[in-house]
Amino acid sequence: MRILLVVNSFATSVTARNTVVIQRRLSRHHEVEVVETNRRGHATRFAADAARRGIDVVVGFGGDGTLNEVATGIAGTDTALGVLPGGSTNVFARTIGLPNDPAAAVDLLANGIDAAAFQAIGLGRVNGRFFCFHTGVGYDAAVVAAVEKRASLKRWLGHPLFITAALSTWARGYDRRTPHFRVETANGTIDDGFFTIVLNTNPYTYLGNRPLDLSSAATLDRGLVAVTFRTMRATAILSGLAGALRGGGVKPSATLDEQIDLDHLTIEHDTPFPYQLDGDYLGDTTKLEFQHVPAAVRLVIPC
Repeated sequence: MRILLVVNSFATSVTARNTVVIQRRLSRHHEVEVVETNRRGHATRFAADAARRGIDVVVGFGGDGTLNEVATGIAGTDTALGVLPGGSTNVFARTIGLPNDPAAAVDLLANGIDAAAFQAIGLGRVNGRFFCFHTGVGYDAAVVAAVEKRASLKRWLGHPLFITAALSTWARGYDRRTPHFRVETANGTIDDGFFTIVLNTNPYTYLGNRPLDLSSAATLDRGLVAVTFRTMRATAILSGLAGALRGGGVKPSATLDEQIDLDHLTIEHDTPFPYQLDGDYLGDTTKLEFQHVPAAVRLVIPC
């Protein structure tokens, strides 16, 4: 098979040495071309061009943002998506069973390619852009925006940087008194949204080696799940997340809403609110339109 390896050399775990190791392993039975990204959107253009050229597999080696761009570039084509963890968290790679070490993960990926173990999976789409595992709206996105202001530190600080950003955003970077948006689904409208996660997979993220399990209903073969916090009171947030940390998902309540198996939903407000997609902050908007797209891409299943 012909493989395009898309490398984000700025990602946390990507080095010249492990890139060579990965290329050699994939080249044992296949023809491998390597390209490196140097700006946002670059991986999408590489992947889309590879699909037009009939490349069999495009492998994203970087963080979750790189993977998102590759998936966006090949969605709706016959080109398969390969995943290698190269970022600080690697949510999607770990969700499909890959270890966080890229040198160990490449053997499982190569075995999947050798066996042509490709499976069609669903993706989420918001305002025309695909996402692999989640879109965060409100507080979550404000935290990601704060992290990206210190992007040069992500390689060295990792999770401590996110924790610091979460605390500083909570203290002075996000209005915790006034609802930021309304959420509309086929089941009704929530007028007082402060913080929503729209999931295509579960877990939402990892805290070290521990998954933050929001909803077992979020899988690659079902519709989207929307978890909405209707208050920013610390007690409500912590009690809601307690179930996620224990495993088994959040428990819906008067202050926490869960909607599952959604084909579409809309989040909007007259005042702009922030959002992030697969860990990349995309700015502020007044409206997000979500859609679940079944069989959007063919995924290489690790073996």
